[in-house]
Formats: sequence, C-alpha cells, structure tokens
Amino acid sequence: MEVKFTPWRMAYIKRSDTEQDEGCILCAKGREAPSEDNLVLFQGHSCYVIMNLYPYNTGHLMVVPYEHTADLPGLDSAIAQELFDLTRRCIPILEQTFAPHGFNTGMNLGRTAGAGIDEHLHMHIVPRWNGDTNFMPIVGGTKLIPEALDQSYRKLKPHFDDLANTVQ
Repeated sequence: MEVKFTPWRMAYIKRSDTEQDEGCILCAKGREAPSEDNLVLFQGHSCYVIMNLYPYNTGHLMVVPYEHTADLPGLDSAIAQELFDLTRRCIPILEQTFAPHGFNTGMNLGRTAGAGIDEHLHMHIVPRWNGDTNFMPIVGGTKLIPEALDQSYRKLKPHFDDLANTVQ
C-alpha cells in the first residue's frame, strides 16, 4: 500500500482561533520581500503574487492587493486593474512551468462563500489537469499535491523575476 501525505495541511486545519486572529497574514506577507520561505514570488505596485501555503493543486497562486480590504466593488480601479493584469500574466507562467490543461480563477468573497481569509480579498489561480480529481477528495477527504511547495517555488521564481524586469 502506498501512503501519500500533505503534512502542511494539518497546520491549517488545526490552527487555533488565536492564530487566526493575530493580524492579517496577507498584509504581513505583502510587506515581506519575495523569498522561498514566505512563498512571495512577485511584488507589483499595488498587488503581489504568492503561492498558496495550502494549495488545491500544484502551482496554486494568489494575487493579493496590498490594501487590506474585502470590498471588491469599492476597490480602487487602478488596484483592480493590476489585480486582473497580474492574474492574466500568471497564466502563461503556470502554463510554461507546469503544462496544466486548464485553470480555475476566482475569489471567495466572505466566509460563507468559502474564504479562508475573508477580510482581505485575493484572486486564486489554480492549475487543473484532466483527471486531477479522483475518489480521494470525495471519499477520503484528502487531496494529493504531487510536488513540494519549495520545488514549485524554485520552478516559478525565475519567471516572476523576468516579469519584474519587464514591468518595472
């Protein structure tokens, strides 16, 4: 029998209410320089790109405004433009790096809609492959991620360094 595990997921599942309330993690990450330790890949003018610490699939990215807000309709139009532009720019990087068959992109606005961090909006970009959903999530409540975050980060980072050189 082959055993598969995603040890980073348990930390998220078992985090305490105190840990969840110690300030906004997305604000904190936005103040940090890109590094493999914090999973930040790119910093733009009003938004940054970070790998999801608890990914739905390999290469799961988030585009996050620096501004702490959950108000999408009230988001400044320049910030919204960069948010969408970075989302668009992430797709070809993920295509080149991981060759997925498709993508899910979107936001979960509010706790009821599934937002794990509901006070700070962010765009998810999830690479998808034919057959990447099987019985494990349905029967076992387990999702398998076939690559470690540090490996994915090292594959993605050079592409985002190139992006930084073209955007600045």
